[in-house]
Amino acid sequence: MGIFYTEEKRLFHLQTVEASYVFQVMPTGHLTHLYYGKKLRHGDLSWLQVRQERSSFSPNPVPEDRTISFDTLPQEYPVYGTSDFRNPALQLKQANGSTVTEFLYTGHSIVRGKPQLEGLPQTYVEQEEEADTLIIQLEDAIAGIKLELSYTAYHQYNAITRSARITNTGDATSEILRALSASIDFPHADYEWLQLSGAWVREREIIRKPLTVGTQSVESRRGSSSHQQNPFAALLTPGATEVSGEVFGFSLVYSGSFVAAAEVDQFKTTRMSLGINPFEFGWQLTPGESFQTPEVVMVYSDQGLGGMSRSYHALYRERLARGKFRDQQRPILVNNWEATYFNFNADKIESIAAAGKELGIELFVLDDGWFGHRDSDNSSLGDWVVDKKKLPDGLDHLVKRVTDTGMQFGLWFEPEMISPDSELYKAHPDWCLHVPDRRRTEGRQQLVLDMSRKDVQDEIVRMITDILSSAPITYVKWDMNRNMTEIGSAQLPAERQKETAHRYMLGLYDVMERITTAFPDILFESCSGGGGRFDPGMLYYMPQTWTSDNTDAVSRLRIQYGTSLVYPVSAMASHISAVPNHQVERTTSLETRGNVAMSGNFGYELDLTKFTDEEKSVVAAQVELYKEIRELVQFGVFYRLLSPFEGNETAWMFVSPDGVDVAVFYFRVLAEPNAPLARLKLTGLDPDRDYALVNGDGVYSGDALMYAGISVGSKKGDFHSELHRFKRV
Repeated sequence: MGIFYTEEKRLFHLQTVEASYVFQVMPTGHLTHLYYGKKLRHGDLSWLQVRQERSSFSPNPVPEDRTISFDTLPQEYPVYGTSDFRNPALQLKQANGSTVTEFLYTGHSIVRGKPQLEGLPQTYVEQEEEADTLIIQLEDAIAGIKLELSYTAYHQYNAITRSARITNTGDATSEILRALSASIDFPHADYEWLQLSGAWVREREIIRKPLTVGTQSVESRRGSSSHQQNPFAALLTPGATEVSGEVFGFSLVYSGSFVAAAEVDQFKTTRMSLGINPFEFGWQLTPGESFQTPEVVMVYSDQGLGGMSRSYHALYRERLARGKFRDQQRPILVNNWEATYFNFNADKIESIAAAGKELGIELFVLDDGWFGHRDSDNSSLGDWVVDKKKLPDGLDHLVKRVTDTGMQFGLWFEPEMISPDSELYKAHPDWCLHVPDRRRTEGRQQLVLDMSRKDVQDEIVRMITDILSSAPITYVKWDMNRNMTEIGSAQLPAERQKETAHRYMLGLYDVMERITTAFPDILFESCSGGGGRFDPGMLYYMPQTWTSDNTDAVSRLRIQYGTSLVYPVSAMASHISAVPNHQVERTTSLETRGNVAMSGNFGYELDLTKFTDEEKSVVAAQVELYKEIRELVQFGVFYRLLSPFEGNETAWMFVSPDGVDVAVFYFRVLAEPNAPLARLKLTGLDPDRDYALVNGDGVYSGDALMYAGISVGSKKGDFHSELHRFKRV
């Protein structure tokens, strides 16, 4: 495994555990893509390049060789203007107004490990031996632009990462119009396209359909990765399942506007590309300046969607998330939001915390409403000072009252926003994103702070630091509750206004880096109205995300199942809330709500003081059970068994890394009269070993559990769930 270079053929071969990625330098100096797929033995693979004249309408940049046309040849990082009519990865506007560029190979280097990308989230290595990185150097001498393409091949994580760096070596400023992170040309179009799409409280639904001629794409133009689309797409061989078929996954480590596209051309080849959305994007590249694109993580699997997912889970859990909580069990918490909303005082908060401690819960989280004069969502964002009307003795006194019960204390912030009704806005009305002489569109009665500004970044860091330093706070929920409109900055000149959205992300990443580094003992959880920014970029700074504002157990089956295609369970916060559910008015049992929520980072979003004795008994048992399986759920190997997108049943399971402990969750939404007797086939077990039922009498062979299955769904009633635990004998 690693990166091989054949000098005679000028051919590069990247290998991971399961995949090979091959491209070549043509005699003209251009890069042509040869292969991406199941791992190949290293050797002469140059024969994979097939050149022939295809059409008189495909121009020839080398007149004496009509087999060369970039309209027909697979490109490695295509640019605009010299015979490739498909979507380019890079487009630059030069001082003379031209947007034509041509980048030729000038050299390369292969280094151990993985160099860091400046100012951006990224996967990483802890030891140089974990990966090799190839850096390809190209140049357009006429434009005075150098281009570096970076490829990292992980040895154990079955992933290849890609990014690009553009440097202006000339004397004049160029404008970047389009700078994607990766582009791959596949030799055919016999694929299905998969995306994760939805809406607020209905995030990451699995959408799957055949590719067709033209462009299939998903994108966000909202200034964030969004509830509506996730920065991920996959190509699948037709009929690929959880356990079989080829899958090519593409995931962007970025939290802003993005585009992922598959273009099927006249010859039925497929160009897959992913990166920052070029819509309303521009970047002035002055002489000597460089621009770094975000990272794309590519995963190939010939073991279906399940194989792809487990590769992403391992990499993102172990080499994207950082800090002490990356490998540490996450606490069971209770959040007061749905219990009190804005209406609370110190006595009420202490009573909920005390009730939680009695039930074995470990952390209390104070949500929105503790600062400024915040009695509704129409004021005080930006005024990160304690509301002495609600908390007359201050935050530190409240924290002491909560921690004296034996609970840890957590706190909610929304640092990226500003309310027009706030002291900060009165002092600095130019600190929000806005365009001169245009109205300032509000969402949830708030505006977006201009995080592209250094003074705004510094003030946010100061205010948050003051609060977090004032008391023993061990958890922060970092929320963001609206998308960008009127995207402009008072500090940027006219020619740089299209840089605002990306500069915002760079500024936000810097703020998060400073705060999370300053408080390494605080567990940070990201949130954006729930799952509006559930992306790899956020996971670099905060190891878990509030998966959705929708806490209904039935809705969460689809949300958590879809999320698991890319993101590890350790990243998913999942809580029990009151019924009828506040989002959909559905009533489900405490048992079913618990089984769904225990399939993630577990907690409660309700008023514990209102529980009956029977409910307290159930909750205490749930908390005790989750503590037994917490390590397994948060850090075990995850398998999807039945999809809520395909039927009335959902099932998934966890297997500990050593294969000893197993937890199987089964859910049935609606009961059916005289339904067939159902059996659920397990996976990920050792067929030659036996497994004992925990808290039961049976011992079962691994092969029988996987090939015959266990009996499920015999109990009547809607919204039914089961948990089966096994331990390898």
